[in-house]
Amino acid sequence: MQTMLIETETTPNPATLKFLPGRAVMAGGGTRDFASPEAADASPLAAALFGLGDVTGVFFGGDFISVTAAPGTDWSGLKPDVLAVLIDHFVANMPLFAPGSAAEISVPSEHELTDDPADADIIDQIKDLIATRIRPAVQGDGGDIAYRGFDKGKVYLSMHGACAGCPSSTATLKNGIEQLLRYYVPEVTEVRAV
Repeated sequence: MQTMLIETETTPNPATLKFLPGRAVMAGGGTRDFASPEAADASPLAAALFGLGDVTGVFFGGDFISVTAAPGTDWSGLKPDVLAVLIDHFVANMPLFAPGSAAEISVPSEHELTDDPADADIIDQIKDLIATRIRPAVQGDGGDIAYRGFDKGKVYLSMHGACAGCPSSTATLKNGIEQLLRYYVPEVTEVRAV
């Protein structure tokens, strides 16, 4: 019988734990956020985690899975169940996504803005800062951040995984991300979550 050790880490969001299976979860550095059991139909692993009953969110990162528990859920009771599902999945080498589910196809968000081509240089600077400075830190906390648009000085970003619904996400956006972007890209006046 194969054994497996899965490490866990807390995140800034007390409702979310980060699970590190010691191997790649999403190939190629992609991510996938499941905010409901219906969305999880594309992934047997996400569906099994939602099937535990107290799970309200599942997020796949490059080398981690973040699981968000329902309000009032005690992690001491849920954590062993989550670990059992993860171990069963990875030891059996099960696929992350259901065949034919188109699970890894990126679909633009309903909040995606159409950027003005005149802002291309500014947008490139913003995207580069997100990719090199912001995203690695956010992923380290069990979440992800995605660029959604730039319009008249405002940068629109979406938060995923442990960052979605985190009590400190507004402070992170305003005090961290907005300050960094405004410092390096003077055209940025504000950062908003969508």
